[in-house]
Amino acid sequence: MAFRDNISFGVTMFPTDQAIQPVDLAQAVEERGLDSLFFPEHTHIPTSRQTPFPGGGDLPEMYWRTHDPFVALGAAAAVTQRITLGTGICLVIERDPITLAKEVASLDVISAGRFVLGIGAGWNREEMENHGADYKNRWKVVREKVLAMKEIWANDEAEFHGDYVNFDPLWSWPKPTRPGGPPIWIGANSKWVFDRVAEYADGWMPIGGLGSGNMARMEEALSARGRDVKDLDLALFGAPMDTDQLKGRVEQGFDHLIFTLPPAGPDKILPLLDQCAKLAAAMR
Repeated sequence: MAFRDNISFGVTMFPTDQAIQPVDLAQAVEERGLDSLFFPEHTHIPTSRQTPFPGGGDLPEMYWRTHDPFVALGAAAAVTQRITLGTGICLVIERDPITLAKEVASLDVISAGRFVLGIGAGWNREEMENHGADYKNRWKVVREKVLAMKEIWANDEAEFHGDYVNFDPLWSWPKPTRPGGPPIWIGANSKWVFDRVAEYADGWMPIGGLGSGNMARMEEALSARGRDVKDLDLALFGAPMDTDQLKGRVEQGFDHLIFTLPPAGPDKILPLLDQCAKLAAAMR
């Protein structure tokens, strides 16, 4: 796949109480000419630790110290003018769709349309079950919640009747700045992600890169629904800190390259942001 136009570069970090705070981080990202800032989400981590950490080993402490992403991104929106702000990812399965629809729309309006809703279903069974979520059917629930939010964003009187989400006509404002709501990017790498993106998302945000044949699978899934991969946002999370490797990812089709920062203080984060900015400048 050829290089895309308008390649953007951003960062993601767990915004914990022990790290550089969201306001300072957002300002530093914008000052360095980077394009986006993404925050992940975990409302809590059960102390039972029954679900193994997908990354292997002990679960890092940052998972239970992170700020609420919408509060953190709202603070970031207030002190920036240009950068895209997004969740990477929002655990939709753990949130009420009517409340989430309003949070998303509010942040999108407050940021003047700079918000991207990155979503996923999560991996921690006990965390979800503490919210009363259905772990086995989590992606079915996520799908209905997203479709229900789209109804709220698009209609003055919205209603939705599904297997997991059900409400009669309601009023809810503000509406997002873009018709139908902000871009929705799905963060997943499973064999089912292609159909999910094709059905109800605007972008795909895998971590680390593409498996063999995955771009072809995405193109096939989109084509089956009358869509074109050229219109899809392709965001690489965990982008390599190396120019040659970055060029390879762009050649794969990625147009949003997101570097991962550790949850650390300014003394460590600011030099890393300088490095990210230099890599971005070399690629532009």
